Amino acid sequence: MKLREIPIRDALRERLLVWDGAMGTMLYERGVFINQNYDEVCVSRPEIVRRIHEDYLTAGAQVLETNTFGSNVFQLARWGHESKVREINLAGVRIAREVAGDVAFVAGSIGPTGIVPSMSPAEDLDRVRATFREQASALAEGGADLVVLETFRHIDEIRMGIEAVRTTSDLPVVALMTFDTNATVADGSTPEDVATKLASWGADAVGVNCSDGPQLADEVAQRMLCAGLPVCALPNAGLPRRIDGRLIYMASPEYFGTFARRVWKAGVRHVGGCCGSMPEHIRKVAAAARMLDHAATAVSMPEAPPAGHVPAGCAPLPLAQKSTLGRKIAEGKFVVSVEVNPDAGFGLEKYVAGVKMLQDAGIDVINTADGPRATARVSNLAWALRVQQELGMEVLLHVCCRDRNLIGLTSHVLGAWQLGIKNLVIITGDPPRVGDFPEATAVYDIDSIGLLRLVSNMNCGIDPGGKAMPGQTAFVCATGVEPGARDFEREMKRLRLKKEAGADFVMTQPVYDPALIDRFLGAVEGVGLPVLLGLLPLASYRNAEFLHNEVPGMQIPEEIRERMRKAGSGAPARAEGVAIAREALAAAKGRIQGAYVMPPFNRFEAALEVLEGLI
Repeated sequence: MKLREIPIRDALRERLLVWDGAMGTMLYERGVFINQNYDEVCVSRPEIVRRIHEDYLTAGAQVLETNTFGSNVFQLARWGHESKVREINLAGVRIAREVAGDVAFVAGSIGPTGIVPSMSPAEDLDRVRATFREQASALAEGGADLVVLETFRHIDEIRMGIEAVRTTSDLPVVALMTFDTNATVADGSTPEDVATKLASWGADAVGVNCSDGPQLADEVAQRMLCAGLPVCALPNAGLPRRIDGRLIYMASPEYFGTFARRVWKAGVRHVGGCCGSMPEHIRKVAAAARMLDHAATAVSMPEAPPAGHVPAGCAPLPLAQKSTLGRKIAEGKFVVSVEVNPDAGFGLEKYVAGVKMLQDAGIDVINTADGPRATARVSNLAWALRVQQELGMEVLLHVCCRDRNLIGLTSHVLGAWQLGIKNLVIITGDPPRVGDFPEATAVYDIDSIGLLRLVSNMNCGIDPGGKAMPGQTAFVCATGVEPGARDFEREMKRLRLKKEAGADFVMTQPVYDPALIDRFLGAVEGVGLPVLLGLLPLASYRNAEFLHNEVPGMQIPEEIRERMRKAGSGAPARAEGVAIAREALAAAKGRIQGAYVMPPFNRFEAALEVLEGLI
């Protein structure tokens, strides 16, 4: 489905949307200097504006703002263009609409007039209302999908803007204000006050733009969530510094990506940039979106073909026929997987010995992560092949979307099939910023849902382009889930999408809170996917604190961390960690189909202690 086929108000409420970045900064970079009115460029030099929109669209923007921020009577009069309000606004929408097509929304931009409502005579306020109505009417006539009121400092003025849009069209209104370093607007209103008022006046979404950069925008946007509306954060690229006579914005594209992940996980729905942000910044925001939300995936996979519409002789094999692991899951047997990830280096012998110990104890399958926590180590495909060749034990191979583009992922998966790998764990992958090489490039052409669909199509004999292949794969496909996700509803929605994309069973992140386990298992019953419960026996209090505070997706309740603190260190702490993991397993007894154990620091005996009595 093309983005614009989704009703705009549904998209504002339900999607993580990537907005574009600065227009003025880009115009200046393209040679339009400050002695020329930037809005009028829509009429006199439209090709420059068009190329900027194209650059943002290519970077991954899903909302393009028109170059009409100052296209009101008050601002245009300074340049002698006060008679061109309608002409410039129509031109601004037309250019953005031609670029956006059906793959992006067009937001008609309205900025402040420059007057201070509390200090202005009634006739000036009437002129403000009139020019806002004129602007809003032209933007709607030109074909904008929504209107964004942005960079307002005075709350009385943005109210007039909202009323103008409401009286001239039925377009959704996104109302954004800029805040000072104390997180207040001109009259001292707090983010909570502002969000509540904007909601009461009819805004469809609220938020912050411009201001002093991502850090302030993060705080303000999260505080504005109180209004119950979608929240948008479009910060400057930090505070500018004068370097060689030019003002340079200092927030890097990488930092923007980190900011985007943080606010999205907190519940903010829309992220983009304002002054100083460029396509490179938006590209990082879009990559963060693809990591967090399938709807933001840039490269779409063909839908899995319905039964009866696959190439002749290429119907997917039943789960029980795909692998030994697939057969056990199809038969409803309790299965156990233990994760074994060799550390950086070349010696694998001790890990082979560890797997042999697990095999002899009755473990069904080992799994191996794909650069866990964005660290560099021996290829997990090479490690999996060695285990299968030397020990004859099946392996669950993790495949993540971080490090390979679509071509590389396709080749990697086909290569794994040729080498005899039959089971995959498909995940999106941690961003490089959390690992040993934070400067490494994250790809995220597709996310875990897109990759599941790619592999499911291969299982039907369909290549990534939707064409018939000369053969087919028969992978068992597992996927991940975070039972303690802050946005639990969204996590479950994604899990349903993963099932639709072809997941055969789910492996959870480690869970330590019995209430979270109960909530998740109750919810997953309606999804219909077998569950392997994730268990990571804690090794020490320090280990618990690190996992809770520094590992994405991990939540360890305070009472559990306190138990680890009281246990001390060494053997007593490790024993307490095993006991806690066994309690989590007991809480899920009878409601799961297996266990997925992640022994800390490759202490394989800890995995067997957790599983004692089960295998």
